[in-house]
Amino acid sequence: MSSSTPPATPDLARAAWAEVEPIHTCIYFAPETAPTYQSIGMESLAQMYFASRGAPLGPVGPELVAATFYNFNPAVVRTVIPEAWSVASPDTLVRARLEIADKFLRRVLGEQTVRSPEMREAADLARTAAESAALHPHGRPLFAGHAGLPWPEDPHLVLWHAATLIREFRGDGHIALLQEAHIGPVEALVSSVATGKYSSELLLKSRRWSREDWDAAVARMVDRGLVEVDGEGEPSQTTEGKRFRDDLEARTDVLSLPAFEPLGADGCRRLVELVSPFAEAIRAQDLIPFTKKRS
Repeated sequence: MSSSTPPATPDLARAAWAEVEPIHTCIYFAPETAPTYQSIGMESLAQMYFASRGAPLGPVGPELVAATFYNFNPAVVRTVIPEAWSVASPDTLVRARLEIADKFLRRVLGEQTVRSPEMREAADLARTAAESAALHPHGRPLFAGHAGLPWPEDPHLVLWHAATLIREFRGDGHIALLQEAHIGPVEALVSSVATGKYSSELLLKSRRWSREDWDAAVARMVDRGLVEVDGEGEPSQTTEGKRFRDDLEARTDVLSLPAFEPLGADGCRRLVELVSPFAEAIRAQDLIPFTKKRS
């Protein structure tokens, strides 16, 4: 970035992350996911998720996976890790993830888009951001594991890998702020549901916490004045809760800035412009199950 280029800002960092996020998250819900993992011996959805996302860390134990993933019940992680490593090695799972991304992006975006100059430019910009983030791995264990993986060659897979790194870089920073704010794993889920964007039933099912765990976390958040509950016990944000959540996200944006500083403001805007059609095509697949559908 030249001295005459306006610097990246936290708002632009958030916009760039939000637009590349679907490029990564598609691999958890794509139709290609289960058959690819089943072909290497993974049977349950829990195996597929925890082992594949944790694979860049190496053949680690359940405690590290649960700690870095943060809002999943450690008990369910123990049902999968470390046994999954005897079914498929971390290296095998990393390759399977890349295969899923390749199949999905080629199918949804089409060969013409995958091979386009716009895809190559987007991949170059995203890689610049991801490699900048890799200069700041300290205190970001899940990101650091992913940053140690080799870069793929095809531009659409470079973009996918960069999106993955940007996501985990931001996520590790967010977890640090949750810790600072004394927001535990279940409270973090309650805060997310209180925004109105997510279904408590489906988040509980996917994160495997009990109703007792959930109710206790809701009570703690009510005591702190961050949520209130309706007649059915569903949490929603209080004024203080919205202020707290907005501040948490804004501080997460600030912590993610090192990734985007080399792009500057213009580069961030250009990345958003290039990736938006790709992200829109992926969002149109309606893959993510625990978000509330818009009416």
